[in-house]
Formats: sequence, structure tokens, C-alpha cells
Amino acid sequence: MAPMSSDNSKTDIDVESEGDTLKDDERTGRSRQITFEGSTSAEGVRSIYQPTQINRTRSISRDTIHSTRSSVQGMPELPIEFRTISIQISESQNAPKEAIVQTKEKQPHQDYFESLDFHIISTDSLCREFNVDQRTGLSSASAATRLQRDGKNVIAHHGENYLKKIFFYVFGGFCSVLWVGVVIFFICWKPLSNPPSAQNLSLAVLILIVIALQASFSAFQDWSTKRVMNSILDLLPAEAMVLRDEKLIHLPATELVAGDIVHIGIGNKVPADMRILSSSGDVRFDRAILTGESDEVEGAVDCTETNFLETRNIALMGTGVTNGNAIGIVVLTGSRSVMGRIASMTAGVKQKTTLIQREINRFVTIIVVLTVFLALLILFTWLGWLRKDHPSYMSVVAMLNNVMGCVVAFIPEGMPVAVALTLMMIAKRMKHTNILPKGLSTVETLGCVNVLCSDKTGTLTQNRMFVKSLGMVDWEYSLEDLAPGEFSTVDLPQGLQNMLRASVLCNDAMFDPTTMNLPVNERAVNGNATDAAVLRLGDSVGLTSPAVLEPYERVHQIPFNSKNKWMLTLHRDPKSTKEFILYVKGAPDVLLDRCATYWSAVHNAVRPLDVEAREKFSNFQAKLSRRAERVIVICQRRYIPHSAPGSNDFSNEILDHGVQDLTILGIFGIVDPPRPETASTVAACRKAGIRFFMVTGDFGLTAAAIAREIGIYDGQAEPDTIAELRDGLDPSMEVKVPKSRHSLLLEGPSLSALASEDWETVCGYDEIVFARTTPEQKLRIVTELQARGSVVAVTGDGVNDAPALRAADVGIAVGSGSDVAIEAADLVLLDKFDSIIEAIRLGRLVFQNLQKVIAYLLPAGSWSEIWPVIMNVFFGCPSPLSTFLMIIVCVFTDLFLSLSLIMEKEEFDLLSLPPRRPTKDHLINLRIYGQSYLFVGVMEAFSAHAMFFLYMWRHAGIPFSDLIFSFEGYAEGFHGYTADELNHFVSVGQCIYFVTLVIMQWGNVLSVRSKRMSILQADPIRPARRNPWLPLAMLISFIIAIFVTEVPGLQNLFSTASVPIEFWCIPLGLALGVLCMDELRKVLVRMFPKGPVAWASW
Repeated sequence: MAPMSSDNSKTDIDVESEGDTLKDDERTGRSRQITFEGSTSAEGVRSIYQPTQINRTRSISRDTIHSTRSSVQGMPELPIEFRTISIQISESQNAPKEAIVQTKEKQPHQDYFESLDFHIISTDSLCREFNVDQRTGLSSASAATRLQRDGKNVIAHHGENYLKKIFFYVFGGFCSVLWVGVVIFFICWKPLSNPPSAQNLSLAVLILIVIALQASFSAFQDWSTKRVMNSILDLLPAEAMVLRDEKLIHLPATELVAGDIVHIGIGNKVPADMRILSSSGDVRFDRAILTGESDEVEGAVDCTETNFLETRNIALMGTGVTNGNAIGIVVLTGSRSVMGRIASMTAGVKQKTTLIQREINRFVTIIVVLTVFLALLILFTWLGWLRKDHPSYMSVVAMLNNVMGCVVAFIPEGMPVAVALTLMMIAKRMKHTNILPKGLSTVETLGCVNVLCSDKTGTLTQNRMFVKSLGMVDWEYSLEDLAPGEFSTVDLPQGLQNMLRASVLCNDAMFDPTTMNLPVNERAVNGNATDAAVLRLGDSVGLTSPAVLEPYERVHQIPFNSKNKWMLTLHRDPKSTKEFILYVKGAPDVLLDRCATYWSAVHNAVRPLDVEAREKFSNFQAKLSRRAERVIVICQRRYIPHSAPGSNDFSNEILDHGVQDLTILGIFGIVDPPRPETASTVAACRKAGIRFFMVTGDFGLTAAAIAREIGIYDGQAEPDTIAELRDGLDPSMEVKVPKSRHSLLLEGPSLSALASEDWETVCGYDEIVFARTTPEQKLRIVTELQARGSVVAVTGDGVNDAPALRAADVGIAVGSGSDVAIEAADLVLLDKFDSIIEAIRLGRLVFQNLQKVIAYLLPAGSWSEIWPVIMNVFFGCPSPLSTFLMIIVCVFTDLFLSLSLIMEKEEFDLLSLPPRRPTKDHLINLRIYGQSYLFVGVMEAFSAHAMFFLYMWRHAGIPFSDLIFSFEGYAEGFHGYTADELNHFVSVGQCIYFVTLVIMQWGNVLSVRSKRMSILQADPIRPARRNPWLPLAMLISFIIAIFVTEVPGLQNLFSTASVPIEFWCIPLGLALGVLCMDELRKVLVRMFPKGPVAWASW
């Protein structure tokens, strides 16, 4: 490729001499002393443009808009981070100074990119800064010096620390305490026991199995975590064409350094962040890998944006050249490049601790503190009392066994597994209703959401638009005037013809060829819904035929984007060889100030857009907006360009000079009907205590009309606006506190000027519509609400929604949304919008059921297991329950019954309750402790002990009075029994204690199924409250109990024994007693809802 240059891009400076180093820029503070590591394979680079694609074609159905999205290459994580940083920079640069002062501290990456000015300073200054002549390039010696100092042009790869992850899986949470038990049991096996005790070895192995089970579930939950770094490493090209020593040579891209002059052309990948020095005029870049948007970006020589990430005179590393060629100077390499920074952000981001994780961590902390306290109490009791006063009663091994019995008793080993399975099963239930949660913790967070910020188009509305009104500044037409037919047979006024033809030409929608045989309103359309509505109208009057459109060849276009809020197309004028016709279509509030004239239907001629005409325009716009119509204005200008069409200068000229002095051709009022389920969804959210806010790019009056139609505004009174809240005489523009914080309409321009104290007032409203918002403002809305304690859910479907979706506590994307939005979201709705209500209901249900699971696990798995240890240590009684049987209760018999509680239906309307308050409404509270320990726990522990002592009295003839405080007396000769016989009695008694707990938990599980409803109202048999998993879980726990107590091998290994038949039957009555006592509690709660029992009940 031959070198390209332009006269105005040359500079007469000396080439950097050998050994010179690039000085730090004192003016900007940019440091050049960063070292890079790593490498990239050629195969990995070449694979980026072929296999790594996401292709999704929308389904075609009647009366729907169809879009086939082009491939999005690379990982969607990149556009999310890119968009977030870009939005933060734009907001910071555009915000008023008084607002900036109030904002929170910038992130390091944002500050870094804001400080860059490579795109702003002149090319001559830039070359001087890097000490390079663009005609000769760097010298080999200078490049070698820079390469040695700065390192290779690669993205540093901080590999996955698998050892750390495995360590967390194996030693995190309860596992850290259980490992202490493993060590102690191994020590008790050898060398403390002589001969070695096989039972202690077996217990050590059993606890290892429990640890492995918990670690496996932790690893499984973490398995779905995104892995981005490996994909990022494949985004660099293999080679680059570089100017070195006045020669154009091919070099590995990894050897590029800052200041290199690089040539790029069509098909190349940009090897580093480069400032474009010169180009062929038609150079274009595919930035989809960073932005997620398939539209190509035209390159430029001059700065087009102050935002480094958005300016078109910077070619970003990893993007592809799709057209033309250019010469650039490398400004950032490796980890200092945009992609390198995003890579480090992605690799370095720590996942936020979710609400459910915080609750579990809180519970773990409480349990561990209690466990350590009681274990130390046992240790000091043995050291200070038992070892001296009863030296032969408890050996070191027995003492350590009791310490571990305490640990096993207090820690509900099965709870982490139960919680994980609970979340998994609720997530599965969501999938059956076409709700896809991408993380298990998302399920529970939904129950805490108290603010829902919803996009309008395509979410609250059907995204099936049609033109309802049209007119001009001084005239309104009826759609009945546009009778269907061929263009040649329809007698339309000239102005109306120009307006409709312009709307079809300035349009990217196309009819699907496979549906052209259908009536126009039933045809499928490829393109956005606004273009489709206008296209259908134009087709109905015959303005889409080739004979009409072909003479107006399109030579240039600027697609619609959420920042400009307009679309531009440039066409050849069939009546002129010099003039072009420029059409602009977009938002009236953006384009009106760019217009100078309008087509008058009254005078059938172009008239000046004077004050009177502007007032007419504004009145017509307000009239349509109040009817919930989206207003689109179509404008025209005849234009003679000074640059060659297709050149880089031509694009800049159109942007700088073309979109002004426009003529208004007409105005469209477009209706996007609300989804049938939208109003009921809004009402359900309000009933559930969730504030429902609309965030839209539409005009304020249009958004307010739709908000009133679907119930976001529940009254007919006009909402407050920023104008009513501001004191016009106060230059500080402070927001006044309104008398009644009810409904508010806030538009984008006002939103940008709000300071932190203003947001305190805004966030106090119950009904808010944010209109004319940009992606920057949408992100800020989320962060401001969160800063004031709200748990925010956000819905969105576009690329620009991704930062807000990622920032929200729960990001919700619709299945028809962009890949980047779906990647950023936590939840995907595949069906109707009202399925979000089901998601919220299940989110609340999972919290309620988790409370039931914990209330079920604690009485037997914690309270009733700690008392046998206390009886043994402090009351000198043989232990009523062995450590082995404690583990069986926690990990096996209770686990299956707890899982059956997951499938319970709600006992009352969860959507009539306010959202859970994360800081106050904890998963485990004092009331649950009271229910589990002091109510059910006391009954179970007392009953199980009674069964143990009953057996010892009836079958061994040893009364309770002789067992209590027996200490070392319970040995050979006690009541005339041998040591083996005494041990057998204890083994049978321990198994009876175990069986009693297992069966009494049946009564407990039946009672915790509902907090208030009677078993007669909520029995598990009748269809209304049927839970088929419950009897199955009871059967499984019963089989496990038989297996543990009756299998000879286990009896020999773990000192278990067969249980007499009567001790299988008596606990059934005890279980019924637990159920009856809890029924009595529920009766008292229902009869006296404000009484002491109701106050203490969970």
C-alpha cells in the first residue's frame, strides 16, 4: 500500500535519535512507564472475524415488525463496559459545573479517558509530542528503546486464580469450621486413640464428604460466571504495516510502540489506538466489538467529539476497517488502549455481594460465633473442672469429640445445599413461565425491588406503530383523504406528496419480500417501528413504487441515534445535476431550531418560519402529544456540497453545514398502542408497593398521555414539572420541596442540571415519567435512586440501555432485545411483559420459602443436637446423640424435607405486601430463632431426651436419677452391666433419640408450611395447597433412618443399633403434638392479631 499524506498533515521536525526516550507529558500527566506482558497467537486473531458471531433472526408473524440483527463479534461484556465509561464521560463533560460538584468521585478509568487529548490537539503538536516525523516514521533504535521501556503491545492477561477459587469453595462459609472437625477427628483417630478408633476415622471421612458436597454446589453456582479475558486476548491483529526508517515494513502488531506511523486498509484490524493523520476520505470502521452496534463509523481527520471514546478521528484497537484506508499515529498501546483498559476493568471487577449472600453471611457469622463460644466453654470446663474432679470420666479424645459435637450441632450443614437447591428450583419454575434468570441470586433480589424503571417503546407498548395524524404547520389532514390506490390515480396536494415522498426516502424500513402478497397493514417489515409506520402510509398511496423512488438515488445517510435524535439522507435531485436534496426526520424539539422555513398548505408555497408559525407548530405538536401520539417532523433542504460525495470531508460538511436552514415539510403523529397487559402490570406493581417509573426518549406530553393511559399517573391532575418546582428568580435553580410529592414529569434537559440535593426531592415522588432522556441520563437515574436506598429494577432492550441494565439491582431485558442488552441484564422476559409480575411474585416467594426452610432446619439440626452435648459435658450423662447421627440429621434426613418446602405455594397474596427491606427484614430474625429454638426446638429436644431416658429405664432398668451426674460412674459394673452392655444401651438410646427427631420433624414440616393458616386450610393433599413432594420426602427420610439404624455394617462402624418397634410408633404421637401446639399458636395469632403471641410469632 502506497503511503498517503496531505500537505496540511506534514511536519518539519527531526526524527528521534537513537536512545532518546519519550518524555512524560507534563501538561496532561500521562505516564509512558507502563510495562506489558503476554502474547497473542495469529490463529486466535484471525478467528475473531469468522467464528465468534452471534446471529439471531427474529421470528416472523402477522402484524409484527421484523428485524434481522447483523453479527455482533466478540464478547458482549466489552460493549457494556465501553458504553458505561463513554456515558459517564459524556455526562461529566456536558453537566453544568454546579452539578458536577455534587456528583460522586469519578472512577479511575473515567478520569483516565477524560484526561486524554490526543484527538483534540493538532497533528503537528501530536507528532512533536511523540517526537516523530510522519514522513519517515520512528527509527529502529528509537522504537527498540520504547519497546524495551513500555513493553509489547499486548493486553496483560491476569489468568484465573483457580487455586484461590478452589480454596474458597473448600474453606469458605461453614466449611472453614468443618475442617477443624476433620483435623480433630483425624487426631482422635491417630495418635490420641490407642488403639486407633475406626469410628473417628469414619467421622472424619464423613465430614470430608459433607465439605465436598457443599464445595460442589458452590462451584456449580460459580460455573456460570462470565469469562471474558480469553476472548479479549484474541482481538489483536497479527501484523501491522509500519513506517520505520522511511520504509514501509510489516511488523508483528505486538512490537508497535507509541509514535509509530501505521497504515491500515480495508480488511485490516486496527493494531493499537491511533489518531488518524490522513485518509482516503471513505474510511469506515466496524466498532461492533466495542460498541455492540452494527452501524459502521466513518473515520475523520479532525476531532468530532470531545469524548475520546466517541470521536471519529481515533481508530480503536481491535476494530475492523471495512472501507477505505488511512494513516495514523499510535497513541496508546497494550493495556493503556481502550480495549486494554476495558479488559482490565472486566478482569478486575469484583462481583457485588448479593442480598441473599449478605443474609447467608450474616447467619454464618452468628452461628460461627455461637459455635466458637460453646466450644471454648466446653474446653475450659474440661480444663478447669472435669479433668480435676472427674479425671477418668472424659479423656482428651472424648472432650474433643464433644467439642466437635458442639460444632456439628450448631452448624446446619445441609443449609447451604438447601439454599442453593431452593434458588435453583425457583429459577427452574421461572423458566417454565418464560422468565430466564441468569443468576440464582437474581431470583431473591426481585423480592426486594421497590422501584421499576421501564422503557416505553416495545416494553410498555407493542412496538407496532401506525400513523394516526399528519399535517403541516398550518393544516391538519385526515387519513381518510389518503384513499388507497396507485400514485397516478390519487390526487394529492403537492405539499402532501412532497411530505409523504420524503418520509419514504428518509427511511430504512423495507417490506419483507415473502409477505408482499398480503395487504399493506399485514405485511412484515424489516426495520424499526417508526420507519415501518411511515412506510406503510407511503405505500398506501403508491409512493413506494420503483418508478417514484429510483430517480432519487441515495448518496449519503446518517442513521438515527439516541444522541442526535434525527436521521438524515441525501439524494440526487432528478431535476438538477448540481443540487442534492437533503431530508431530515426526527424529534421536533431537536430539529425546530434548525429550521428557517416551512411548506404552507394554505399558500401552497414555502413561507418563513416566523414567531406565529412556530407557535402554530408548537400548538399542533402539543395537540398530538396530548393524544399520546409520538410526533415526528420531516424536513428538507436543497444543498450543493463543496466536497466530493463519499469523502471524509463530505461527511463532516454535511454534519457541520447541512442540518440547518431546513424547510419543514410536515408532521406525523404516530401511535404505538400499549400492550394489552401493560395497565394491569402497572396496577399490580403499585399494589405490590413498587413505584413504577417510565423512562423514555419521547416528548414529555406524549409520555405523560401514555403514562395516564396505562396507570402510571393514576389521577387526572397535571403532574409537577421542573418549571413549577424551580424559582425562576433564583440563579442557583434549586428545586423547591412540593406540597405533595405525587406525580412528576421530568424531561432530559432539566434532568442534566439537577444537583445531588435536587435528586432528594425528585426521588421522593411516587409517580415519575422521565421523558426525552439520553442513555447517560438513564444511567444516572438508576444510580441516584440507588444512592437513596431504593432497590431498582430496569427494563431495556437496546445497546445503549446496557449500562443502566448492568448498574441496576435487577436488569430486565426482553427476549426481542439486542444481544448486548440481554448480556447486561440479570433477567430475560421471553413472553409478555406481565410475566415480570410473576417474576416478582416468585422472588418474594423464594424469600418466604427460604425462611420456612431455615425455620424447619434449626429445631432438629441445631437446637436438639446441642443439648445432648450439654447433657454429656455439664450433667455427666451419657450422650443421648452421637456425632454421626447429628450429621445424618443435618445433611440427609432434614435435607429432603427442607427441599419439599421449596415447592410450597404462597399462603397469602404476596403481591399485596410491600417489598422486603434489605436492611431491616432479614432472612433470619429473632422471631425465627424464637420459633425454632424456644418453641419447636424445646418440644423436640425435651421429647427426644424423654424417649432416650424412657428406653434406659424400661429396657436397661436405669432410671433418670441414676444417669444424671453419673460421670465416670457409668462404667463397668454400673447397675451390674458390663462395659459392652452399657455401650449397647447408649447406642440404642442414641438411635431412639435420632428416630424421634426424624419423625417429629414431620410435624414440624407440616406446621411451618404456613405461618398463619391452619393445616385444615393448607393440607398437602387437596389441590389448592397440594405438595406431592412432601409425602415423598417423608418417605425418603424414613428410609434413611431405617438404613442408618438397621444395616449391620453401619451399626459396627458408627455404633448404631436397631430401634425397638414401640420407639418407632411413639414419636408419631409426638409429631402430632408439635403440629397441634403450632396450630394453637396460629389460632391465637388469628384471634388476637395484635396480642403478645402474634407479636412474637414469625
